[in-house]
Amino acid sequence: MTTGSSLTGGCACGAIRFTAHGPPKRAGLCHCLTCRKAHASAFNPFVVYDRGVVEVRGDVRRWVSTPGYARAFCDVCGSRVFAENGDELELSLGSFDQIGEVSPQYESWTIRREPWLPPLVVPQHAKERIA
Repeated sequence: MTTGSSLTGGCACGAIRFTAHGPPKRAGLCHCLTCRKAHASAFNPFVVYDRGVVEVRGDVRRWVSTPGYARAFCDVCGSRVFAENGDELELSLGSFDQIGEVSPQYESWTIRREPWLPPLVVPQHAKERIA
């Protein structure tokens, strides 16, 4: 995890920027089919913060992929920057400016992991992580 300092990030074109204050609640990798398609990637690395400690600037577009879970992206470049899930914001790890500050603590939906991708040495969850 991170040292507890503020981390910054945003979309590829800079139209959306964020600052996350303090340590995140958790970080993980998701291999579910929706994350794979939404990110056009084999998995989605993400970092979860309480909504109140993240400042987001810029115009975002949203779409609800599952009830209560809205994915936010840049209207200009299309970058998927974060998701809103109740009182939490799930920031895309690739959207951070700093590299190496946060490491995944678990993997979820491993039943969808690509066979060529070795598991991380963290707890593995075949489907959703149980809180």
